[in-house]
Amino acid sequence: MKVLSYPQLKPEKGIPYSRQWIRKLVIAGCFPAPIDIGPARKGFVESEVDAWLEKAKHARDTAHGKATSA
Repeated sequence: MKVLSYPQLKPEKGIPYSRQWIRKLVIAGCFPAPIDIGPARKGFVESEVDAWLEKAKHARDTAHGKATSA
């Protein structure tokens, strides 16, 4: 299991949101919650972030009538 730190979200996954916005998304249940990886460190499970991105892509494609089989 790979864990991504907040700064890794943009270069590795293309997620440009601020820490504050990601926190709001997590609280709203719209982004994967981070896990504790140390006394004062949190990280995001890469597979959960990937699943979130895939779900967003599918929602976009479905909304535009481009649903494809994966």
